Amino acid sequence: MTTQITIIGLGQIGASMGLALAAHKGNILRVGHDLKREVEREALQKGAADKMEHNLPAAVRDAKLVALCVPASQALETLEFIAPDLQEGAVVLDVSPVKAAMQKWAAEALSGRYYLGLTPSLNPELLHEFGLGLTSARADLFLKGIFLVTPARGVPEAAVALAMDFVRLLGAEPVLADPLEADGLSATVHLLPQLLSASLLNATIDQPGWADARKVAGRAYAVATSGLAYHDEINSLKTSVFQNRSAVVHALDVTLAALRGLRDDIENENHEGVEARLDAAVRGRQRWLGERLAADWGGAERNQKIDIPSFSERFFGGLAMGRKRGK
Repeated sequence: MTTQITIIGLGQIGASMGLALAAHKGNILRVGHDLKREVEREALQKGAADKMEHNLPAAVRDAKLVALCVPASQALETLEFIAPDLQEGAVVLDVSPVKAAMQKWAAEALSGRYYLGLTPSLNPELLHEFGLGLTSARADLFLKGIFLVTPARGVPEAAVALAMDFVRLLGAEPVLADPLEADGLSATVHLLPQLLSASLLNATIDQPGWADARKVAGRAYAVATSGLAYHDEINSLKTSVFQNRSAVVHALDVTLAALRGLRDDIENENHEGVEARLDAAVRGRQRWLGERLAADWGGAERNQKIDIPSFSERFFGGLAMGRKRGK
């Protein structure tokens, strides 16, 4: 039995999902959609989908699972647009950075369909690759990574299990998370680096001395500012920041405190204090990078084989039984 999975948004994340699912083409029909026809054509040539459907209602009408991979600024509008055409029992997986707000909107927009948030992390071997969009999509983008899975309230167990199986098909490990917890983590490691990049750029470009500084700005400057260049578009970043305002403000407060401490140690010529801060930072990064590369998080069930027929049966059996039990 073939299961249709529709991927909306064929940038790096969406197209990589399609490429990862290519190994299961005999059981899964991959339907792609993007606002730009040229992106659809290129993604089809790249093998990220079995077919393209530019008409969005038609793209989701026969889908049992929809992966929503659009910018945060478009997520709600897209969800509301596809809602009337989703099959009863369809599962929508959304990768936008903020989960609590999207779950609230999904509860209002969807009825008889199931919404779950996904927070993906990338293959640790690719952390220093800064590609963008469809051209950087690859089948192993999520290998050895973790996806936080945040079900909305009332989502049946079978739909949660389906989402977790989907993540495993991508080569990643699913971890259940509360939406507020997921938002807090996203604020710290996804939104904060982009805001810090923006702040560094605002503090340096076109400031006194920039005419000469720009000529010698090198790798450290390029890497420190790349967080803004290679992540969310500006409108989506702004949307995510305000949707996750409390967690972002907290992350900024912690960062400002760290900067203030470093600044005071430098002003007071506290050599030992500065050395201790820098040493702790270097060792902390080395430890984190080693842990990410090893991807051994203790007791995690990685590389669990997925029975594809059972994956399909969750749609046609488990979810149907879940609806009957809920009546």
